[in-house]
Amino acid sequence: MSLAPALDWQLLPFDALSTRQLHELLQLRSAVFVVEQACAFQDIDGADPQALHLLGTHAGQLLAYARCFAPGIKFAEVSIGRVVTDPAQRGTGLGHALIRRALQAVAQQWGQQAVRIGAQARLERFYASHGFVDENRPYVEDGIDHLEMVWYPIHSGAIA
Repeated sequence: MSLAPALDWQLLPFDALSTRQLHELLQLRSAVFVVEQACAFQDIDGADPQALHLLGTHAGQLLAYARCFAPGIKFAEVSIGRVVTDPAQRGTGLGHALIRRALQAVAQQWGQQAVRIGAQARLERFYASHGFVDENRPYVEDGIDHLEMVWYPIHSGAIA
């Protein structure tokens, strides 16, 4: 049973983001990926204009976010990245809802196909619970162990 609040979801290209939405998503990414993880890295990497931005809000507050990319931008396959939830929502199931919604979004945009991610290694079980498979391509990015993982629709089943 999920404890996560019901979210309003939007999937927007970069140019459709409001100034407030852009500020909120950058603030959430920075709070988790830079401050909490004590990782000085270039979050604003030039890829945001090429992404579709999945925003999950509740009562006007951004609680969940991910970037979605067409094939050939980050990887040969469709990809999802910068997957993040508000730290206050941890343990509510919101991260699981975000991954399900991101998989739905990329399937709607680019058809049912493999989805490749660069996952922090510590989250392997989380992503595996959604059908992602470790491709045995570990790497270190910004001092953090990562894995390339792929979601295959033929193994994972159709996205609800």
